Amino acid sequence: MLWAALRFPDLSLQLHLRGGASCGPMVVQEASHRPRVLSCNEAAQKAGIKPGMLVSAAHAVTPQLHIRTRDPAREATALTGIATWVTQFTPTVSLASPNEILIEISGCLRLFGGLRPLSGRLRAGLAELGYRASVVLAPNPTAALLLARDGIDTSIGDRHELRRTLARLRLTRLDQPAQTVAMLAHLGVHTIGDWLSLPRDGLARRFGQGMLDEIDRALGLLPDPRPPFSAPARYSASLELPAPVRETEPLLFAAKRLVLELTGHLAMRQIGVMRLKLELGHAHHAATPVVLGLSAPSRDAGHLVTLLREKLCTVQLPEAVETLTLVAGETRPLGSHNQTLFADGRPSREARWRIIEHLRARLGVEAVHGLETFPDHRPERAFRKTLPGHARDTSSDLHRPLWLLARPAKLRPDESLPGTQRPMRLMEGPERVESGWWDDFDVKRDYFVARDGAGTKVWLFRERPDGQDWFVHGIFA
Repeated sequence: MLWAALRFPDLSLQLHLRGGASCGPMVVQEASHRPRVLSCNEAAQKAGIKPGMLVSAAHAVTPQLHIRTRDPAREATALTGIATWVTQFTPTVSLASPNEILIEISGCLRLFGGLRPLSGRLRAGLAELGYRASVVLAPNPTAALLLARDGIDTSIGDRHELRRTLARLRLTRLDQPAQTVAMLAHLGVHTIGDWLSLPRDGLARRFGQGMLDEIDRALGLLPDPRPPFSAPARYSASLELPAPVRETEPLLFAAKRLVLELTGHLAMRQIGVMRLKLELGHAHHAATPVVLGLSAPSRDAGHLVTLLREKLCTVQLPEAVETLTLVAGETRPLGSHNQTLFADGRPSREARWRIIEHLRARLGVEAVHGLETFPDHRPERAFRKTLPGHARDTSSDLHRPLWLLARPAKLRPDESLPGTQRPMRLMEGPERVESGWWDDFDVKRDYFVARDGAGTKVWLFRERPDGQDWFVHGIFA
């Protein structure tokens, strides 16, 4: 087996920086009455701020310092989101600690082309999500965690090499009580190699079996089961911006990272999303919703980001945006389809849907729609608007045009079509329509098909029983 440990040493800071470019020196402090700096960004380090420094001293060094307080609940939520994204590579995922994830990858190496391509995709994908992590590969999960905690970004597959490498690690990397590690250090035992050189029976009697078992698991001498991670059924994630944003265009950078995380969740479940809601959070105003509806299920990150860009361009912000929350609504399984052997130059079904969705995102939902027939003899009510792709499969009357005038234009059969000088002649008819007495829209008409001198085919009618006036109601394509 081959396990990968993903360790995020400064996860608390990354949560505040992944929403966009840094706004200047920033630190994350612990929650206490005399807080200290837990982590700081590059700008703060250049100003002379270091982890462990009192926040008051750091603020004295840089008065423009941005201070954030660590939020363990947010870190746990973020780690769950990362673990959900990782499940698109392998189903064997486990949360190891507040900032560590374990994944078993030996079963999916062939699917992704080997160890190096898979490792590269993991690192690149985490960077796109806005996270920095050390990725360590080892034959068992405990060894991978210990190496990751020591900052060793490597891949070890040989058991003898693993033993030599682990022997150099300090005991502080183990999940053991600090008091036990301090007692061993007082006796001159600082590394795993020092521990292994001592008699096992005496160590077990004095320090218990826990440390022996942990080291044996790291060496592959004991089984190392891990609790499986269960991804949430619905995707919902939030992202805090480094600084308030007053324009919609910069929001797309942060929204893209949430969309990429979402697509990992969708890939794991082999589904596509039909409805998305991006909530723009404000400090003193209700959140601004940006709702995205799709005509067909999709998990293409590029397509979803393009639609969000079009939607955001139409949003008027009541005040600056401080947080983003992406919620996946309706989801559906992705349908399979056959590929064509020879390209015929026509756009694929997916390409046609994307054009429709792009237009709806830019022009509005009501501006782009489909038509479906309705069981009513009156032409004005024989068609109804519907969402693209939701029209019922009904056959239309070939003697009726799809293009109806908004209001019938008055005309005589020996006159020309309005706006032209071309006489018309009757070709087909009459088609008698008598309906609507029950809803105050009673229609009694005889319809005819006519053609003018230029070949334009139109649809005419006159009122029954003794109507003398003629009206143009539609034009055939």
